[in-house]
Amino acid sequence: MAYNEQIEIRIEKIISDWKNTAHRNMFGGVCHLLNGNMFCGVYKDFLILRLGEESGNKALSLPHVRPFDITGKPMKGWVMVGQDGFKADDDLLDWLNQAKQFVSTLPSK
Repeated sequence: MAYNEQIEIRIEKIISDWKNTAHRNMFGGVCHLLNGNMFCGVYKDFLILRLGEESGNKALSLPHVRPFDITGKPMKGWVMVGQDGFKADDDLLDWLNQAKQFVSTLPSK
């Protein structure tokens, strides 16, 4: 299954003004990088986010959020959010800002 291009369009609309971003096709979807570190992307019909272990674990208690697991081994600090978890653009912006905040603490690559 290809990734949901409508989610990708919404992400691009929000992050287009952010500095030091890039995107790459990965794992059958697309990932966005900030300062060389992956911070979000689209996998099938899910928004994927790198929130860090603490924030990622907290997010798992929210509706429509589950571990980012496409191989049978969940990636620590990453979550998948179903489309109902970011119907409004403000919700998507909030998720993306959380990922941006975490990744901004990492050394640039």
